[in-house]
Amino acid sequence: MENPRPPGEIDRYRRAFVGVAAMGLAATQFTTVRPAKAQGVSALNGATTERSTAASFALRQIDAGLLNVGYAEAGPPNGPVVILLHGWPYDIHSFVDVAPLLAMAGYRVLVPYSRGHGTTHFLASQTVRNGQQSVLAVDVIELMDALKIGVAIVAGYDWGARTACIIAALWPERCKALVSVSGYLIGSLAANRMPLPPKAELQWWYQYYFATERGRAGYEQYRRDFANLIWRIASPEWDFDDATFDRSASCLDNPDHVSIVVHNYRWRLGLAQGEPQYDGLEKRLAESPVITVPTITLEGDANGAPHPDSSSYAKKFPGRYAHRIITGGIGHNLPQEAPRAFAQAVIDVGKY
Repeated sequence: MENPRPPGEIDRYRRAFVGVAAMGLAATQFTTVRPAKAQGVSALNGATTERSTAASFALRQIDAGLLNVGYAEAGPPNGPVVILLHGWPYDIHSFVDVAPLLAMAGYRVLVPYSRGHGTTHFLASQTVRNGQQSVLAVDVIELMDALKIGVAIVAGYDWGARTACIIAALWPERCKALVSVSGYLIGSLAANRMPLPPKAELQWWYQYYFATERGRAGYEQYRRDFANLIWRIASPEWDFDDATFDRSASCLDNPDHVSIVVHNYRWRLGLAQGEPQYDGLEKRLAESPVITVPTITLEGDANGAPHPDSSSYAKKFPGRYAHRIITGGIGHNLPQEAPRAFAQAVIDVGKY
C-alpha cells in the first residue's frame, strides 16, 4: 500500500475539483492520480476533507433515454467507474467531499442529478413525470449507455440507495459492486399496502401529506422549508449551516421536481399508476430479488429517517457482503456527513 498524500495536497486537489473551474478542468487535473488498487484505509485516514459550503461541482449535460442529464465527473477517464446516486430532498452535493477522495484513488466518478432535480430535464414535454422505483434505475442504465460505460460500482443513499439496489438486482452484469446506505431498499406495492404500527407510520407523515392535493400544493409553495425540516429530522446531530443547505436546495427549483416527488410517494401507496412498459421490472422487484454482487451496506448511528434494521436484510446479499455502522452522530445523509467512511466503503467493495 502506498503512502497517503499529505493533507495539504488533498485540500488543494479538492478545491480544484469543486471550485468554479471550467468543465474540462476535471479531465485534465485528474489524469495523474495513483491507481485505485494502490489506495486503501490508510490513504483516507490520512486525508482531511473539511466540509465545503461555497464550493460546487462543474456540470456537464448529456441526452440519455428520456432525459437530458446533468452530472458531475471527476477522475481519470480510463479509471474504474463509480456512479454516486443522491436521495431526496438532497442533491449531488451530498458527494462534494466524497468525489475528490475517489478521484484521487484513481476512480472515474460520475454524480448525476436524478429526474426532477437540478439541471436534469425531460427531452419531451409530453413524457409522463413518472417517479416509480424502476424508472429511476432505468435512467441510470440509460446514462451508462449514453456514456458508453459497460460496468460500474454503484453507490447511494435514500432514493439513490434504492436505485443502486435495483440496478444491482436487475442488471448485475452492469454493476461491479454496490454500496447502499440503510441496506436493501427495494420496495413492493403489496408490502406497502400492509399497515405499520402507529409509531412507525408517524415517521412517514410526509408520504401521507403528499397523497393529498393539499400536500402537493403545500410542497409546491414551501419546498425549501419542507426540505430543511426533513434534513433536520433525518440527521438530528448534523449541524449544517445555511450555505450548505442553500447550495443543495437550488436543485428543488427544477420545474418537474414536485411532480416527480409526489408521484413517487403516491405510487408507493398504490394511489398513482405506473407506466405499463415498466410492469415487467416491477414484477421482478416485487419478488424481492437477492443481490449477488459484492456489497457493503452502511448505517449512521444517528439516522432519524425510517430505515430497516440490518438483521432484516442481511440475507438479501448472499455474495461477498459486509455491514458497517458509522459512528459520531451520523444521520441519514451519510456521504455528506461522513465522506471518508463512504469513500472507503466504495474503495473496499471494489476490491472484493
